[in-house]
Amino acid sequence: MIRLVSGLLLTGIICSGCAVQELVVAEETELVVAESSVDEAMLLDIGIVEFDAGIPEENDTEKTGIYEDIRRAEAKYIPFHLKTTLQGTGHWGAVRVIPSTSAFTDVIVGGQILKSDGEYVELQVSVHDAAGRHWFTRKYETQTGLTSYSNRRDRRRDPYQKVFNDFANDLQMHASEMPARQLQRLRQISELQFFGDMSPAAYSGYLTTNKDGIIDVVRLPAENAPSVLRMRQIRERDRLVVDTLNEHYANFYYGIAIPYRNWRKNARAETIKYRQEKRSSHLQALVGVVVLAGSTQIDTRSSASRNTRNINRALQYQGITRGFNTLYEAFRRNREANLHLDAIAELSESFGSEAAPMVVSVEGQERRLTGTAEVQYESWRQLLREIYEAETGFSQSVEVGAPARVPEPTG
Repeated sequence: MIRLVSGLLLTGIICSGCAVQELVVAEETELVVAESSVDEAMLLDIGIVEFDAGIPEENDTEKTGIYEDIRRAEAKYIPFHLKTTLQGTGHWGAVRVIPSTSAFTDVIVGGQILKSDGEYVELQVSVHDAAGRHWFTRKYETQTGLTSYSNRRDRRRDPYQKVFNDFANDLQMHASEMPARQLQRLRQISELQFFGDMSPAAYSGYLTTNKDGIIDVVRLPAENAPSVLRMRQIRERDRLVVDTLNEHYANFYYGIAIPYRNWRKNARAETIKYRQEKRSSHLQALVGVVVLAGSTQIDTRSSASRNTRNINRALQYQGITRGFNTLYEAFRRNREANLHLDAIAELSESFGSEAAPMVVSVEGQERRLTGTAEVQYESWRQLLREIYEAETGFSQSVEVGAPARVPEPTG
């Protein structure tokens, strides 16, 4: 019994100051980049719709760990970083963040943020094309490592870069398996969809939809017809507006880059500390209970010698004291874990104020980007239709009012 209690006391002493340490090395995926120039006629344009933030209807931050201001910011930040990743591959035409699926383009990418806390990220991304074909829906996830937020890292690589590279490689692989004629058809379909949206009466008979909802070309308009050339001019103006909105997304992206990186870095550290403290407190509580239980079983009234009884009483006293101290330390660590959660909440509130929505100005009318980008774009599309119908030309200007980009610090 003396050996048992002595062993328990030693275990309690060792575990009273122990903390579970974690060392994670982030996985990486090499981005597949085009080795030679691709025929421009085969380059598909990609539109990335603002992601679903994945915020539950009745979100309880303490239970879900989802901070709404951050998620709404991520819903814009992640699509724009995905855009920059895809642009860097050389496999695609124009890659834009689009306000809605009504911005006709060859391939449309949408997604939802399932998890993002600085340490883990999980996205669900879906892809379909102008013809209505569903390419794929997949989940992408990764865990960041200790060096993911290092100042010495390649600043072009986001701490979540693995999920962006994984998706970019999957998208390129899918397109590479499609026949060249099908790729060319997609470009024709998206163009005719735009024409038909501008002038339904003139372009209603060029596309057909089968019973499976797949769109195909019935016939093509004359390549050099004045109406086609004019319609393409209108489409270029439409793309200019989308590009203008993309510049606003860019200002938002670069503007929140520093606070967002700091939030993720600190949130990751606090989350790991929280988990470590929880594990340590649970372990200490278990040791405390075992030591207390073992100490109370020591026989201090046996017929053994007085010296032995005194030793047993001393061991029992030490065991009970150590057990209570260990339990107290467990409760203290648990309390510290909750303080780390409070720190995450404070960081989130700070980030939310720094990442406030910006303002976009079109034709002298200022509108908030958040919640109004789609409405703004639809208003512009209506203006384009009016221009087409009235044949007033293209004198309209497009301007963006947004803060200057904030450069990342060096060093």
